[in-house]
Amino acid sequence: MNFLAHFHLAWPDEGLVAGGLEGDYYKGPLRNDIHADIARGVQLHRAIDAYTDAHPALLRLRRQMPPPLRRFAGILIDLSFDHFLCVHWSQFSQERADSFNRDVYAILQRRQYHISDGARQMMQRIIDHDLLALYRQWHTVGRSAQRIGERFQRDNPFNDIETALAPLQTSIEQAFLEFYPDLQVFSERKRQTLL
Repeated sequence: MNFLAHFHLAWPDEGLVAGGLEGDYYKGPLRNDIHADIARGVQLHRAIDAYTDAHPALLRLRRQMPPPLRRFAGILIDLSFDHFLCVHWSQFSQERADSFNRDVYAILQRRQYHISDGARQMMQRIIDHDLLALYRQWHTVGRSAQRIGERFQRDNPFNDIETALAPLQTSIEQAFLEFYPDLQVFSERKRQTLL
């Protein structure tokens, strides 16, 4: 899952929210070098990612990807699912999306000195560009993928990715709607074991 989903599944626990961002940056076994509540957020982030990768709806969706993109399916699905979480927000949250986004930005700013430099830089980009709100627009998926692809050492596999994903948009949405309720139940159970 991408940023919005990790924040949503961690909500409203501040440490879990900040750890949801840190989870993309903290590598290796957890040590005593981060706050305990953020470490819990990293654990939740990792559990969510593992659950997502193994879910039958995601495995089917990966097989639908064009063969040259299958090795990058996880990235494309994560980005797409943030879009569909925005589109179907009221189905999964009682909070207004704009209020949720503002509250997440405030939490990240309050906790910025408890996260790594990489997470802090990403936090600033998310806030500066209001990235959580931008995911309501489908083209944000393609633009985000293209930016990720620029970091690859070889050619960017995500050039013209919107054209490649267009035929799959309905399948991705259906997979999201099948999968996300299961992920919410899993995340809530996992949160209880982190206390």
